[in-house]
Amino acid sequence: QVQLVESGGGLVQAGGSLRLSCAASGRTFSSYAMGWFRQAPGKEREFVATITWSGGNAYYAASVKGRFTISRDNAKNTVYLQMNSLKPEDTGVYYCVAGSGPAYDERGYDYWGQGTQVTVSS
Repeated sequence: QVQLVESGGGLVQAGGSLRLSCAASGRTFSSYAMGWFRQAPGKEREFVATITWSGGNAYYAASVKGRFTISRDNAKNTVYLQMNSLKPEDTGVYYCVAGSGPAYDERGYDYWGQGTQVTVSS
């Protein structure tokens, strides 16, 4: 069992940066692929980024590639999402996820955090 708690969300102006953190409980954190999804108001939840258990490979949605960076520290049981050059369309609730393998589909993840709000003003 893995419990995930996100932090770091907030209000930022367009062009600014935020770093989200996700702290995981459980001794098997390092065996899970981790990722981030987001959901904007009135829209379906969408994939943002994922990283393999070792941190050796990361994958991004086209809309965030080059602006967002996912990373993890297995010693701290934490995964991060560094978000730069933020745009109003990045606004939404960001969810941390954990699963058996990197996946673009939310069905590939067994554990979800409660979400953290990110609001980007124009």
